[in-house]
Amino acid sequence: MLEIRPLCECCGKNLPPDSSAAFICTFECTFCADCALQTLQSICPNCGGNLVSRPIRPAHLLGKYPASTERIVKPTGCSGV
Repeated sequence: MLEIRPLCECCGKNLPPDSSAAFICTFECTFCADCALQTLQSICPNCGGNLVSRPIRPAHLLGKYPASTERIVKPTGCSGV
């Protein structure tokens, strides 16, 4: 099951579970649309895999299957990628 991480690893932008602006790789590294598409050119800086749109977890399932609260942000953002 996807973790549904709460923010962009590059810029720290909040990405709630219902966000259509979240992108992930196969390891669930999470980025906002601006960072994923413009800065990273749809390539994960961590694993080199492609970034795809993260599915939205339906609100009625969040109680049983909550989104992650772990906040992962690169200290230098993705400018050094």
